[in-house]
Amino acid sequence: MTDRKQKKIWRYVEEGSVLKLRSYLRKHRDVEVNFSQGKRRRGLLHLACSHVDDGLLRLLLKHGANPLLRDRNGDTPLHLAARKALKYGKLVYDDLVVPLRKHCPAALTLANQAGVTPEDLLEGLSFKQRWCPGVEARQRSDPEQEWREKLLGECQDEFFETFGQYEEDAPTDDDYQYYDDWAEQVRAEYQAKLRASWRANRKQRQEKDEEEERQRKELHARLEKEHREYLERASRKKEETQQGKKRRYEERCDAVFCNSSSSAALGYDDIPWPAPRGSVDQMKAIILHGVDQSDTAAFRKFLRRQQALWHPDKFSQRCGGRLKDRDRQRILETVTALSQELNRLAQSLR
Repeated sequence: MTDRKQKKIWRYVEEGSVLKLRSYLRKHRDVEVNFSQGKRRRGLLHLACSHVDDGLLRLLLKHGANPLLRDRNGDTPLHLAARKALKYGKLVYDDLVVPLRKHCPAALTLANQAGVTPEDLLEGLSFKQRWCPGVEARQRSDPEQEWREKLLGECQDEFFETFGQYEEDAPTDDDYQYYDDWAEQVRAEYQAKLRASWRANRKQRQEKDEEEERQRKELHARLEKEHREYLERASRKKEETQQGKKRRYEERCDAVFCNSSSSAALGYDDIPWPAPRGSVDQMKAIILHGVDQSDTAAFRKFLRRQQALWHPDKFSQRCGGRLKDRDRQRILETVTALSQELNRLAQSLR
């Protein structure tokens, strides 16, 4: 259970009052800052990260706040900071993630109840300032940039270390009321600008996502159109091929079966098969191509002509004496199979 002093500290963090918190912690050095409260069981560092307040965060770290303190879900403050950086970008990364992982590198690999570590969350960063243990030094190729970042970090540390150390020399708190109000106003303006920057970044991301979605839909529509056109071309090509095979089949039937004056010997390839190299089913498909099967009477009449054409006995009467001996057995077997298939089709119409 939190005491009166801890409740006051919590209120200062919740209000974002860095100056009041700094003054209060210097006057009450014995107060315990590592405590949790609320339904989520979050600590002061969790609260500072949720409000994206780097000043409060650094101040609490200086006064011994534990970065490994967990909330009800097992999240450390660095889990919250990583999620905020994923949502708002590099500025929040520099303000929250950098001081936390610098103060306590071990927090990067500490998993929550779902088994997720801050390091796992930071893998999703889209900007270049990603950090991995043992790799950060190798990733920095600009010595001057490294020096500037180091100098900035030292200046920030020195500022939060010395900030307010002479406040005991001030006569009363009332004398500083104007300055405190002004400082709070500056901080409020900074937070407003920061939120505006977040909104602008979020709007840019939304516009980018919408543009990518529009391009994806256009690509999908174009691919669908090309696929439909391909299927139509393939269908037309198949139709033309089937029509050509049917036409050649009918022409060869007239030349072989209807020319009684011809006495040339017939091999297997000389027979007017509907599909010379195909199966019986393929031959049947060629024979039936273009025939209206919905007109039962006309379809029966067409089948009777084909049955008479490929009946084994009638075929032998027309062509049996002209068949070559080496192909005779194969020809008669194919004729019989084709005749049986046509008979089955005729019987299915009864």
